[in-house]
Amino acid sequence: MHDDQLQWPAESALKGADVPTIRIDSWAQFRALIDGGAFRSWGFRGQTHADWGLWTALSRHLRYAGVHPAAWARQEERILRVFKRKAHLWLDPQPAEGNSFEWLALMQHHGAPTRLLDMTWSPYVALFFALDRGGPTSAVWAFNVARINQMPVTLRDGRTVDVAPASIREEGSFEEFFLRQSLPFVVIGEPHAMHRRLVAQSSTFLVPSVLDRSIEAILAGYAGEPLVTRLELDTAAMRAEALQALYLMNITAASLFPDLDGLGRSLAYELEWHWAFDPRTLEARPGFAPPAGLWEG
Repeated sequence: MHDDQLQWPAESALKGADVPTIRIDSWAQFRALIDGGAFRSWGFRGQTHADWGLWTALSRHLRYAGVHPAAWARQEERILRVFKRKAHLWLDPQPAEGNSFEWLALMQHHGAPTRLLDMTWSPYVALFFALDRGGPTSAVWAFNVARINQMPVTLRDGRTVDVAPASIREEGSFEEFFLRQSLPFVVIGEPHAMHRRLVAQSSTFLVPSVLDRSIEAILAGYAGEPLVTRLELDTAAMRAEALQALYLMNITAASLFPDLDGLGRSLAYELEWHWAFDPRTLEARPGFAPPAGLWEG
């Protein structure tokens, strides 16, 4: 669940969408909000910058590179085809040829731009991704999954969309309901076969039907109460305490990315942590003696 990919042209998270926002400035406030049950059974996504909208990597790249919108579907179809033709050199077994969303999940896993946007069922995993390398204000987005996946969906312009057939577990669903879709809607789900990172991160995907608007803008077009809430985080005020608490909960890059890349990424936080003392202040932890033998240059 990285968001350190192409961000230009940047779009405000609130541009064109009325997104309820709750400001959070401490770990205790975040815990109280989540444990209070207001967002029970919701899904979450952490982003390192609060003013970034919910754009998929595919949407960002097409817009960044100036690809004409009339060619978007053809080019999306093309990169899926290229991946299917060449991935056999490294994959055994392979997904079924017609299960495009399972292929897209693999592409997403290996860094390809797709219309899948990572989401997690854990608010604490989302918080880690928001704060780990967060900007001055970061964000955890919360999604009312039950209502987003309800059927049919009524849009504010009066149109209705039956999202039931658009399951990403069904063969042919991508081509029939998403690739050349003009009705804006979002579904949440994942293919039947899940890779290790999806399991480790309690992940699923937000999948927009159209690529020319952000996910929060699509959801703002639904009739009824808002389906997404943005928790705006004061990164500087809460990062140290929150990441320490998450570390003790074994929510780290090493646990969320169970491979050598995850281990390497996790070492950045190990620079900030020591069991015996606080590396920022050199204050000893309870039960430990003050650190000795530190080099002072």
